[in-house]
Amino acid sequence: MTFIQGLQGLALSAAFISSAAFAGEITINSDHSDPVPKKAMEELIADFQKANPDIKVKWNNFDHEGYKSAIRNFLTADAPDVVAWYAGNRMEPFVKANLFADVTDVWTANGLDDQLKSASTSMTIDGKKWGVPYTYYQWGIYYRKDIFAQQGITPPKTWDELVAACAKLKAAGITPFTIGTKALWPTAGWFDYLDLRVNGYDFHMQLTSGKVPYTDPRVKAVFEKWGELVKPGYFVANHAAIDWQDAIPQLVQGKAAMYLMGNFAVATMKDGGLKEDQIGFLQFPQITAGLPVSEEAPTDTFHIPAGAKNKDDAKKFLAYVASPAAQSKMNATLGQLPVNNKADKPKDVFLEQGFEMLSKAQALAQFYDRDANAEMAKAGMEGFQEFMVKPDKVDAILARLDKVRQRVYK
Repeated sequence: MTFIQGLQGLALSAAFISSAAFAGEITINSDHSDPVPKKAMEELIADFQKANPDIKVKWNNFDHEGYKSAIRNFLTADAPDVVAWYAGNRMEPFVKANLFADVTDVWTANGLDDQLKSASTSMTIDGKKWGVPYTYYQWGIYYRKDIFAQQGITPPKTWDELVAACAKLKAAGITPFTIGTKALWPTAGWFDYLDLRVNGYDFHMQLTSGKVPYTDPRVKAVFEKWGELVKPGYFVANHAAIDWQDAIPQLVQGKAAMYLMGNFAVATMKDGGLKEDQIGFLQFPQITAGLPVSEEAPTDTFHIPAGAKNKDDAKKFLAYVASPAAQSKMNATLGQLPVNNKADKPKDVFLEQGFEMLSKAQALAQFYDRDANAEMAKAGMEGFQEFMVKPDKVDAILARLDKVRQRVYK
């Protein structure tokens, strides 16, 4: 063997060793640092490795805030094979910057267009899929069943029925809605649902991605509907001084009858003293007749970075985490909802209602502060809170928000 042949042999060996190090090993970066999500991820990784004994998983777990900064760095510098992130407009900047890989083939090969149908729209950009969703939770109106029964109120399905129920409750000395807006974000739940029900999902996504002026008459129409609840005093007084948890005693004490909130609030309601059979859940009512029904469901996702070294095994992980069995087990631990509509139905009564509702949704919004640019979201939620305190200032608020939109979406 000549010296040159020997060098060629060494080069081939090195190349083989290098590729072998990547084939059979994937690195996952995520922000599952809280105890429950951490346990869910540990179980998921152990089960995946059991099902795929030839693949070893290296997991880097970050705290939430640190992860937001870190992901931008490692996607461009030293990309792992899988990253945790979020759907919709939070995903879009990484897609547009060519930092996420197209995984449409994972969806096609595993029949995910049907199984993950409700989240399909929020995972699609330019006709391609850019990740898989694995968990979400519902938003909706939680209400006191016993108070509704005492007042002879049937859970409203339309806006007019909701306004009529509010008038009846107010006349009986009960505040229709509790809310705490000190932290701003609860106002976004109201804005999102009103926009989804007045204008629909596509318009809402265009607005939150900066393509529609806040001075557009269709946005003004959202605030006109909101004003039908704000102006008659259908929200608790002084809500700008309290956080979302501080609004729950109003519901527990029967001083308020309804709360538009995420499902995570149910545990706090029960801790406050409400019995499960006192709490009802209703879908946000229809406003524009015939509009396809979309819901608010913040969705957590996994993606493959464009710079991943082992995309083949990373795709196996995405296919696994999208499966009914994996989503059933993971969400049983998380206490949230599987996105896969063939997963086991949750045993919790509220999650079961949410599972049915979200599985039938035309599309899912992520929540205003996920769907909108961070600076826009802050200004928007400040404007929403101001509107709930001073509804007559709506025109000035929308003009101000549009100036922010023009600046941040250049």
